Amino acid sequence: ALWDYYSTILQDSNQIELFSEVEMQLLPILADMENDGIKVDGSRLDVLAEEFSVKLSVLEEEIHGLAGYSFNINSPQQLGKVLFEDLGLPHGRKTKTGYSTDVKVLEKLAPKHELPALVIRYRNLAKLLSTYVEKLKKLIDPGSGRVHTSFNQAVTATGRLSSSNPNLQNIPIRGEEGSRIRNAFVSESGKVFLSADYSQIDLRVLAHYSQDSALLEAFRGGEDIHSRTAAEIFGVSPLLITSEMRRVAKSINFGIVYGMSSFGLSGQLQIS
Repeated sequence: ALWDYYSTILQDSNQIELFSEVEMQLLPILADMENDGIKVDGSRLDVLAEEFSVKLSVLEEEIHGLAGYSFNINSPQQLGKVLFEDLGLPHGRKTKTGYSTDVKVLEKLAPKHELPALVIRYRNLAKLLSTYVEKLKKLIDPGSGRVHTSFNQAVTATGRLSSSNPNLQNIPIRGEEGSRIRNAFVSESGKVFLSADYSQIDLRVLAHYSQDSALLEAFRGGEDIHSRTAAEIFGVSPLLITSEMRRVAKSINFGIVYGMSSFGLSGQLQIS
């Protein structure tokens, strides 16, 4: 019944070829990928869970020490009282539920006092523990030792795949803890992971349309465009670029392409 309804729409919109030659061809491949799953080392997750729990306890003690008393760090009302009434830090408009203590507020307060910076760290670590470490462990299939995600072909507006239950596309990469969670994904004995990606396709399109001489020269010379930008920003040799410097340059390169404001960039990079 659905085919009778949709086949006419596909024909009228000239998408029958896309449907039959691309989407339907991909379907059995995705089914195989879902059935195969990806191997996760549960023992590594156990180690991380223990470590993160200890770090959270230490952070909790430090935060309580700075506040002068114990309180529920996860309660916006109690945290707001500590920040804005006890410590007298500048706050936004007070609502019926109290002061806002979201991450943007805390990031603005972090240069003024140590406590909000520690709360950001505490929240990030707590999220890594609950959302990734503990949840991933529960999703490991006891029979295969693997996590079986669902790949969604027709969810994103851009047409790329999305992944759900669990979402394997948002495993954190920034920071030491995030990369250690990624290290729990392992290949089978005698096998290797292969990583493949388009090489800076957005910036190549930009180079083509802008005909910017520096961009064209970098791409024609096979350079890493983010390292090249970092070298120009920081005024150092490309050989001296660190991963953090490259990250800054990457934010700037893509910020320019997608119309980020100077205000947005300063917020993302936490610079003036």
